[in-house]
Amino acid sequence: MTILRDSNTSVTTFANVTEKVGDYLICAALDILPTENISVVSPTGVEYQGVREAQEVCAVSILRAGASLENAMRRGYTGRLSFGKILIQRDESTSLPTLYYSKFPTDVESKIVIILEPMLATGGSACQAIETIKAKGVPEENIIFVNILASHYGIKKLFERFPSIHLVTAAVDEHLTPSCHISPGLGDFGDRFYGTSE
Repeated sequence: MTILRDSNTSVTTFANVTEKVGDYLICAALDILPTENISVVSPTGVEYQGVREAQEVCAVSILRAGASLENAMRRGYTGRLSFGKILIQRDESTSLPTLYYSKFPTDVESKIVIILEPMLATGGSACQAIETIKAKGVPEENIIFVNILASHYGIKKLFERFPSIHLVTAAVDEHLTPSCHISPGLGDFGDRFYGTSE
């Protein structure tokens, strides 16, 4: 987190560290998945009683920054995986979210949905994304929100509206700036990951 927060970190290093943090987060999220018992035979010919995921997974990226966690999702999950996309833009003057686009698998309601979004500031975009996913028939308890950095305010807002979701995050910051950015934060995640900052 220190490397990600450092304003002197290069785009390449920022992206590489994001991948590493993403691997940890996805592993933690996958531990939440419901499982069922399965028996396999090991190379020594001994039967082993193990488990496997009981439901398929759909990872939903909140564009554009959420796509930064997709590779970690592909590396971490060994089952049948599908992806959805949501485009939500925050109005910088009002901090209110607007939904522009969403696309999900046709059977998304039968899956565990893992939302990929590196930053949770005010919770506006996250709440909009969850509302959109729930409108497709996904039960609230089947939604896992994976995030690199959250604010206390955003977490509180998220769980006030959606108490049954799961949240996996790497760090929590105490404050928001007057412009509703996380403080101390790490800047605009998308700009730093994609190298588009001015």
